[in-house]
Amino acid sequence: KVCTVIGFPLGATSSEVKAFETETAIEQGATEIDMVINIGALKARELEFVAQDIRGVVNAAHSRGFIVKVILETALLTDEEKTIACLLSKEAGADFVKTSTGFASGGATVHDVALMRRVVGPEIGVKAAGGVRTYEDAESMIKAGATRIGASAGVKILQGPSGSKPDIASAPSTGSGKSY
Repeated sequence: KVCTVIGFPLGATSSEVKAFETETAIEQGATEIDMVINIGALKARELEFVAQDIRGVVNAAHSRGFIVKVILETALLTDEEKTIACLLSKEAGADFVKTSTGFASGGATVHDVALMRRVVGPEIGVKAAGGVRTYEDAESMIKAGATRIGASAGVKILQGPSGSKPDIASAPSTGSGKSY
């Protein structure tokens, strides 16, 4: 799968530009779209604008059958703003809410993932991204409600709990003769 981000880093590009970026990314091979919520508009409580901004990207991606994840950049938001962002994302038809882009300091926290899961319920996914570096980190995010993990330490995470060595010989085949 090829995923790209729209509106990086703070979601401040116009809704029209985000929709154009989405359509262009799909034409160029993207199969999933991550969009950054307009953080400034959210903080200014321009909620109808934020909702329309999300809907524009969701409509552009869903019209082609592709997934949209709305990135909240949780390190920059209060719990109230995170709650509002999750509700707006869900109402706009997003497939996931995601903790962060990696641009701001701080990444996923158990608190934020649990809050996001409580707000969106089981209907949409929650992606914990940023700061997930170990098996234990990933496990705690999943227990808090994450359905996807974004991590640059994938190999370390797959090595299992600290000190264990997984049996990769029993890993399922990809069908290409290679195992993973």
